[in-house]
Amino acid sequence: MSEVSALAQRIDALLPQTQCTKCGYAGCRPYADAIASGQASYNQCPPGGAEGVARLAKLLDRPIIALNPDNGAERPRPRAVIDESLCIGCTLCLQACPVDAIIGAAKLMHTVIEDRCTGCDLCVPPCPVDCIDMVPVTGERTGWDAWSQTQADDARSHFEVNQARLAKDRAAREARLAARAARVAPAAPGTPSAPASGQEVSPVAQTGDVAPAPSPVADEAAAAAARKQAIIQAALARAREKKAALAAEGLAPKNTTHVSAAVQAQIDEAEARRKRLGLSPDDDAAPSGADSTPQKV
Repeated sequence: MSEVSALAQRIDALLPQTQCTKCGYAGCRPYADAIASGQASYNQCPPGGAEGVARLAKLLDRPIIALNPDNGAERPRPRAVIDESLCIGCTLCLQACPVDAIIGAAKLMHTVIEDRCTGCDLCVPPCPVDCIDMVPVTGERTGWDAWSQTQADDARSHFEVNQARLAKDRAAREARLAARAARVAPAAPGTPSAPASGQEVSPVAQTGDVAPAPSPVADEAAAAAARKQAIIQAALARAREKKAALAAEGLAPKNTTHVSAAVQAQIDEAEARRKRLGLSPDDDAAPSGADSTPQKV
């Protein structure tokens, strides 16, 4: 292990492991690497607060300096709370949570595992209906007074499990796409597709003059999809009414300003996915084609 890598490991051990990205990096370990290599200062971690800066200063044999306000302010530790009456089950908050503290399934309401939530705020910006509040749960205690080493160690373990699962899911998805591409490799132009082995093709099917009649199963599936869309449209309408009421009181959506570049990148990625799913909060169309696979914790 190189000297810089060893130092980064020691720095990482002193960070709160909330994985909030407020430091400007993708997580606690990338931030530790940046400090060790001289690319970042040791005063960019709001969850660690003043004590966190002092811990790092002692390790690095540097002077104690103030927390950089550009990265945020030290505060009581919050916990995410989902208004389940407004949740539309879009799964965007599940994807944003770095420690798998949110459980639910597509098009079903989600909830937060209280003991796992690190108060990172990352689930708030992607929510298209603004149904997540960050509620302070440590009274006047802030920084490391509001967070223990045991909680930091547990958060690191949950984050590592989360990252391993995501890597496994990506590998499986890439394998499925590769297998699908191999099965549907395009034939030469003008070449008709060959029927499967043992399959007979009728003259009508070959000419394509007569389209098959829709089946009752297809009609039932279409009706079910329409019912789901109506339910989601109603949820979006309720959320828009809530936002309009808040706007009338001069209250803006939460946690959408002064975010780091890393968080903004996550917001942009969530927005792109939301558009692919038809989940734009300004669009009356309900989402279609969303994955209905439950998200694992």
